[in-house]
Amino acid sequence: MTRHVVDRRKSPEGGRMKHYVEVEKGQGESGTHPASKALYERPVDRNEAARVREFVRIERGRTA
Repeated sequence: MTRHVVDRRKSPEGGRMKHYVEVEKGQGESGTHPASKALYERPVDRNEAARVREFVRIERGRTA
């Protein structure tokens, strides 16, 4: 036996996203700590030589 249409709860309409946007609007750019902002904006240091080396290893057919 199934429930009647009226007996079902409504699904929340983006509750988590709504709260996230409120927090983001409240703090925004000026609300973040300068240290965390600097960590977020720093460039990512990637080792391109290691990446190429792994692609070559895969191309040669060697696995792990």
